[in-house]
Amino acid sequence: MLIRTTQSGDLGGGPVLVFGGPYSNLQATRAIRAMARARDIPAERCLCTGDVVGYCADPEATVAEIRDWGCRVIAGNVERQLAEGALDCGCGFEAGTACDLLSAGWYAHANAHVGAEARAWMAGLPDALDLTSPLGLLRLVHGGTREVNRFLWPDTEPAVLRQEVAHLPGARPAFVFAGHSGLPFRTAVDGAFWVNAGVIGLPPNDGQPQTRYAILHPDGQAEICRLDYDHEGAARAMEDAGLRQGYHHALRSGLWPSQDILPAALRRSPGLDPGPADQRTVP
Repeated sequence: MLIRTTQSGDLGGGPVLVFGGPYSNLQATRAIRAMARARDIPAERCLCTGDVVGYCADPEATVAEIRDWGCRVIAGNVERQLAEGALDCGCGFEAGTACDLLSAGWYAHANAHVGAEARAWMAGLPDALDLTSPLGLLRLVHGGTREVNRFLWPDTEPAVLRQEVAHLPGARPAFVFAGHSGLPFRTAVDGAFWVNAGVIGLPPNDGQPQTRYAILHPDGQAEICRLDYDHEGAARAMEDAGLRQGYHHALRSGLWPSQDILPAALRRSPGLDPGPADQRTVP
């Protein structure tokens, strides 16, 4: 999925909230919105890297919550696919992987419960955002800088990230914020700072139910933060909706049912201490 549209704007001063993958998790979406309110971060400085809809139970209500909030949103692969009436999520999984097989269930649920108005809103979302700030240019993408559904992991080779940054036209951004892979990381790349903010709809495969988001502070620190929310309520909502393919367990256990899509070093087994996901960085 090549990036087709980019919009621009200004962030002004103050902290910036960046989060990805609400994934139809209404409880997590309400929690991140409440957190932004508590920290006095206005909607125009709250940025979503896409995939508002995904694995969890409440796609239409989650879209409505995001739209009511008024935060800035770009299209993830799921928004692109739903807007176009596609029959699959377009995530970029290899055929036959657990993610590929399990996506048939959650995407069918989303496709059945997202209405025409929400799809029209999705169709109008840009694939990327270029935002000016006192810290310099900030580029917001879903996966990579060229492809919406590009997977970039905490152990992706630095040369690959350099190519992603080098592809960008015009001025070099001070920060590139991304999502899609679901695992947060931060690393310096040729004068830029690449930050995967993680996702709020699923935990980062670390054995804990808390999910992740990022705060860009006025001093330039990009902090990966943990989000506490009603994960038990979200898991029960999935069970009530018949979404029992394994992601409902992930909301409680913090471990994905789709380990095979991960690079080998990032796969986790029950009972294995995965280490602090917040600190995973590319060398």
